[in-house]
Amino acid sequence: MSQEDYETYNLGDWELQSGEKIENAHIAFKTFGDPKLPAILYPSWFSGLLSDNFWLIGEDKTLNPKEYFIIVTALFGNGQSSSPSNQPTPGPFPKVAFYDNVRAQHELVTKHFGITHLRAVVGWSMGAGQTFQWATQYPEFMDLAVPFCGSARTSLHNKVFLEGVKSSLIAAKGARSAGSGEVGIQKDPSEFRIWTAEEKETGLKAMGRVYAGWGFSQAFYRQKLYETVLGYKGLEDFMQNFWEKWACSKDPENILVMIQTWQNGDVSQQEPYNGDFEKALSSIKAKTLVLPAKTDLYFPPEDSEYEVACMSPGLGKLDIFPSIWGHWAGGPGDSKEDVEWLDKQLAKFFAESKSDGIAGLVDKVKRTIL
Repeated sequence: MSQEDYETYNLGDWELQSGEKIENAHIAFKTFGDPKLPAILYPSWFSGLLSDNFWLIGEDKTLNPKEYFIIVTALFGNGQSSSPSNQPTPGPFPKVAFYDNVRAQHELVTKHFGITHLRAVVGWSMGAGQTFQWATQYPEFMDLAVPFCGSARTSLHNKVFLEGVKSSLIAAKGARSAGSGEVGIQKDPSEFRIWTAEEKETGLKAMGRVYAGWGFSQAFYRQKLYETVLGYKGLEDFMQNFWEKWACSKDPENILVMIQTWQNGDVSQQEPYNGDFEKALSSIKAKTLVLPAKTDLYFPPEDSEYEVACMSPGLGKLDIFPSIWGHWAGGPGDSKEDVEWLDKQLAKFFAESKSDGIAGLVDKVKRTIL
C-alpha cells in the first residue's frame, strides 16, 4: 500500500487532556474485513505508519479479515493523523497524551462505524500503551486486550532511554531537553524555526544511532543476526542502511510529538484514578494477555509481571517472548519465528475466550440488522 492509501475521520477542534487543542484535527485509519464482523482495534506504534501494522493481518493469521473487522488507527504525530508535518502552518504542536489518542479512536469507532463494543484491542510498543489505555479508559468496551512489548506506565528507565533519543535529535538544532515529558524547543511561536535540511539529516541520523542500541538486544548483536538474518554486510552497513535509513524517513517534529506522548504514558493519569496506578489496572474488565519479550531493553518482563499482578484475579495472563530480538520480537515482523509465536498466542487466547464475546455478538447482530 502507498502512504496515501488510507482514510481520515475529521474530529473538529480536538480538546486535549493538557488543556490545549488540535485545530481541525483528524485521525487516519485503514480497515480490513466486513464491518458487520466482530471488531478489533489495532493502533499504530512509535513512528509507524498504518502500513507498518499489516504484517500481523491476513487470512493465515489470527487477525483474519474473514473473521474480524480490523481497524488500524494512526497515532497523532505519525504523519498521517494530525501531526506537525501536515499542519497548515509550522509552529509548536499541542501536547498530546495517550488519553487523547484513545478518545479520538473511540469517537471513530462509535460515531463513524457505529460500533458499541469491540472484540479486542491489540498493539505493539506504543500500540500496547494505547491498548492498556483503552482497557482503563473504556473498561466495558472490549472483551479482550493484548498489549505486547509495551507498558501501562512508562518506566523511569524508559524515560531515560527516550531522553537520549530526544536529546540527540534536538541537539542538531541547538536545543537541549527541557526534561522528561517536555521537548525543549522554544515554545514561543514567534521564535519557532523550521529545521534546515542539514539539521534534519544530522539530528535524525544521530537519533537512529542512539536507537540502535535499544531496539535489539545484546544477544542479537553478539550473534550478528543483522548479518545472518537481515542480510547486512556488517555493523556499519546495518547502522547506515537500517537505522539511519529508518530515522531519515521521519519528520523530526513528528518524532518529538510521539516521544512526548510516550514519556508521559501512564494509565492512572485520568479520572477516576487520579494517579493511583494500581487502582487503574484493577479497573480493567477485559481479559488481558500481556506479552513482554525476554530481552526487551525498555519493556522488561518484570514491569509486565507487576501490571498483571495488579489486575483482578484471573483476568490478566502473562507470557514471555522467548526471543533474543529484544523489542523487535513484538514487531514489525522482521523475526519470522517471533511472528509465528505471537500469532499462536493470539489464536490460543482468542479461542479460550470465545464464550466471553457475548457483548460483541450483540453488537454484530445490531449492525447486521441496521
